[in-house]
Amino acid sequence: MSETHLRPSFPFTAIVGQDLMKLALILNAVNPRIGGVLLKGERGTAKSTAVRSLAGLLPEHKIVMGCVFGCDPLKPDEMCEDCRNKKDLQIISQKIQVVELPVSATEDNVVGSLDISAAIKTGEKHFEPGVLAAAHRNILYVDEVNLLNDHIVDVLLDAAAMGINVIEREGISYAHPSKFILIGTMNPEEGDLRPQLLDRFGLCVQIEGITDPVSRLEIIHRRIAFDTDPQLFSAKWADSENELAGKILAAQKLLPEVVTPESMLQMIVQICIDSGVDGHRGDITMMKTAITLAAYAGKQEVGEEEIRLAARLVLSHRMKKTPFSNEKLDENSVNESIEKSKNQSKQEQKDASGESSSDTEIPNAEVTTQFVASAPFVSNP
Repeated sequence: MSETHLRPSFPFTAIVGQDLMKLALILNAVNPRIGGVLLKGERGTAKSTAVRSLAGLLPEHKIVMGCVFGCDPLKPDEMCEDCRNKKDLQIISQKIQVVELPVSATEDNVVGSLDISAAIKTGEKHFEPGVLAAAHRNILYVDEVNLLNDHIVDVLLDAAAMGINVIEREGISYAHPSKFILIGTMNPEEGDLRPQLLDRFGLCVQIEGITDPVSRLEIIHRRIAFDTDPQLFSAKWADSENELAGKILAAQKLLPEVVTPESMLQMIVQICIDSGVDGHRGDITMMKTAITLAAYAGKQEVGEEEIRLAARLVLSHRMKKTPFSNEKLDENSVNESIEKSKNQSKQEQKDASGESSSDTEIPNAEVTTQFVASAPFVSNP
């Protein structure tokens, strides 16, 4: 299921344009708890190229040799049952893989299968691993996700949210860890996902073809150079690739230390309310995304800049749509929501200072919230 290259993948930093798409992928690499990303766009807009290139930026991680799940030897609590029962674990390092899910995949292909007859006769659980086993601690890439059966998409999103894959057959169950970076791509011309499924993707980016002649010409030049000599072309981009890889690793380490002022949380809530977002997944994902943006920028505190950018990535696929609406977030509306939130915070502070002697407790608008997150695919040295 995992992809093997006989030549280097196209360098991530050599992709022309599509900055928002590249940022969404990077954020999920820094913090997979964001919940994946859905890339929606027409054919030939570098969606698949970017996904395959992302793996090249991520560092090797330690795995238990011979384990079908690639368990992390440094996290015993997250190991599969077989690895927990082993007395002597052999450890190797391995690059993060891109595991692709074919459109024709069945449920057994995805979650794996249990040998029921063997379980009944011997009492032992014989598990045949599926895609979700191979995807653990890797990238799960689902091209044309909108053409998959809705039930299969549901299963993928459940595993992505819980980090565990549970198989139940005839009263027999088996569970194994399944934490991965989920990336789905689709062409809207071939049909859309149901809103209930769209909402469960953390981020969504609408991708359009580049119309600038200079940029299009540069795309041709770079592609010709790569096809002519992949090693030479990749070597020319090695410094920029290493720089970005280092920035991702630094963001992963900084992530648990980033705090979010209460005023920024209030701003998130106001934007989601004004955008007509149902439920609370949008608010929570905006918080996670803003924190990850701050870590990627080297900041220890979320600010207004991170909130604005998070709104672009999180809300476009969650807003209520009319038949002739598009999926672009109205930035003017976001600006109005931000100003409204600022005014409310100022009023709360004013009221609190004016009633400081009152017995009534006034919430402090500058209390900070720290979101503890970890990068589950990177082993500590």
